[in-house]
Amino acid sequence: MPKGKKKTCDIQDDYDSPWKEALEIYFTDFMKLFFPGIAQEIDWPRGYKFRDKEFQQIVRDASLGRRYADKLVSVWSTQGEEINVMVHIEIQAARDNDFPERMYVYNYRIYDKYHKPVTSLAILADAETKWHPHPTQRV
Repeated sequence: MPKGKKKTCDIQDDYDSPWKEALEIYFTDFMKLFFPGIAQEIDWPRGYKFRDKEFQQIVRDASLGRRYADKLVSVWSTQGEEINVMVHIEIQAARDNDFPERMYVYNYRIYDKYHKPVTSLAILADAETKWHPHPTQRV
């Protein structure tokens, strides 16, 4: 690169896609590490199913921004009930005031489609230690 020229990139950094791929490969380990209580309630030998296409149809009309790492996974509980688990991973570097609303909208739309319990999980990887969104938070 010539001296004095700054490197520019037309493509935005995509930090979500690697998380999505890792989640698909290590879903069981992911759940056991980040959500051990919920992982104990899952009947792992029965298997699980990623519902990416259904999830994209559910949220396609929501003008909530580009989301690659959102995952919807159907699992079976140890009680024999099918459960939809929405694993919503946000890789962000700053506060996101729309986050609680987005989680609520996704949760409701999934419930509306399947009429089954939905467990929404989130991992915040931003640097703001004082910001913790709450389900009832209104922004």
